[in-house]
Amino acid sequence: MDCIFCKITSGELPATFVAESKHAVAFNDIHPRQPVHVLVVPRVHYSDVAELAVSDPEVLADVIQLGVRVSELLSTGSFRLQFNTGVEAGQTVFHAHAHITSTTPRS
Repeated sequence: MDCIFCKITSGELPATFVAESKHAVAFNDIHPRQPVHVLVVPRVHYSDVAELAVSDPEVLADVIQLGVRVSELLSTGSFRLQFNTGVEAGQTVFHAHAHITSTTPRS
């Protein structure tokens, strides 16, 4: 499989993790759209959040919980947690992932 997020989660490609959990890792987006823009990615490949939700709700819950932890670390409390599913919704990497964004970074 030629999935960039699989390569990052396995350590094949370098990335600095902001946080990690049993089932997921979080790292800064390389093209941030907000002052805080972190991706939270399950360690196991699922093509999108719909497949993840049906296949492994425990991993989905872990992704969301890690996203909340990241927001507590990096923002002042207000944040957006977003999943894009499908090309029309803006998904560009077909490995389920959440975007944690905020305009108010913690100083």
